Amino acid sequence: MGAGLRRLGCALGLLAGLAACETSDLAPRNTDVAPHQRPDGLKPEPPAVAPPKRRSLASLDLERFYAQFETDSLARGLLRTDGGGPDTPFTDTMLARNFERIALAEEYERGEGLRPSRGGYGAIKKWTQPVRVAVEFGDLVPEDQRVQDTNMVTQYVDRLSRITGHPITMTGGVSNFHVLFMSEDDKAMIAPRIREIVPNVTPSALDLFDDLPRSIHCLVMAFSATPGGSDYNQAIAVIRSEHPDLLRRSCIHEEVAQGLGLGNDHPRARPSIFNDDDEFALLTTHDELLLQMLYDPALRPGMTADEARPIYTAKASTLLGGQS
Repeated sequence: MGAGLRRLGCALGLLAGLAACETSDLAPRNTDVAPHQRPDGLKPEPPAVAPPKRRSLASLDLERFYAQFETDSLARGLLRTDGGGPDTPFTDTMLARNFERIALAEEYERGEGLRPSRGGYGAIKKWTQPVRVAVEFGDLVPEDQRVQDTNMVTQYVDRLSRITGHPITMTGGVSNFHVLFMSEDDKAMIAPRIREIVPNVTPSALDLFDDLPRSIHCLVMAFSATPGGSDYNQAIAVIRSEHPDLLRRSCIHEEVAQGLGLGNDHPRARPSIFNDDDEFALLTTHDELLLQMLYDPALRPGMTADEARPIYTAKASTLLGGQS
């Protein structure tokens, strides 16, 4: 213990001596000797910090536009979330007819961007392989919105899997159904990302992203392994992140369901989200039945309307108990 105290005493004495020297009149106040310059590279310069990215006026303007659109629609009784009710009855005959209009017709010419379809019926289009869904976000989508949107997609994917009986799950790994939430400021990223996912995508399918009209709230593109094929193996949905909550959820419901094979809209389909009148925001009971019909194993990709009609007509009758 004595040695320890001595060491402490010596240390205190040294500190006191240094302090006395620093305040002594003998210590020079000024000197003509220039200090040595610090060698270059001894202390690296701090990295330049990029200023935080800010949303453009165009993106903020779209956000206001869609917020007003949602408010006006709700005031007019649109964007319903009740799934249909006593005011929207339908029979098995109506259900079968709507299935034909929505599952066998197409809204746009395949591979031609927003060019309207010439009409007529095509073939049954659906997935036979498991669907693995992943979400992606543009750089300026806020973190809380990313969490909210991921949760909405996850819940909806679980519901679609139960409805169809088909394996549809979320994944953090290799995916084949990509849901992209992008803002106006991210539009330069969209076409390269789509080309990365589907290298042989036609240029006309990508051109529309250069100047997407405000009237297009969201869209989906589905692809098969062979050109013009009916067995889907990739799909990409693009949803504007400027939408308010209900419109984003509405886009999730419609585009993911369309990417499963219900590719068309029809003005007489009711109660349904596959109708451009915006009466319903979310998947309805009618739409659930359409998905059950589409994913009946008896309906195979590539079937024509004539081949498929007896199958989906019988299925509609079974689902609704023959309510003609």
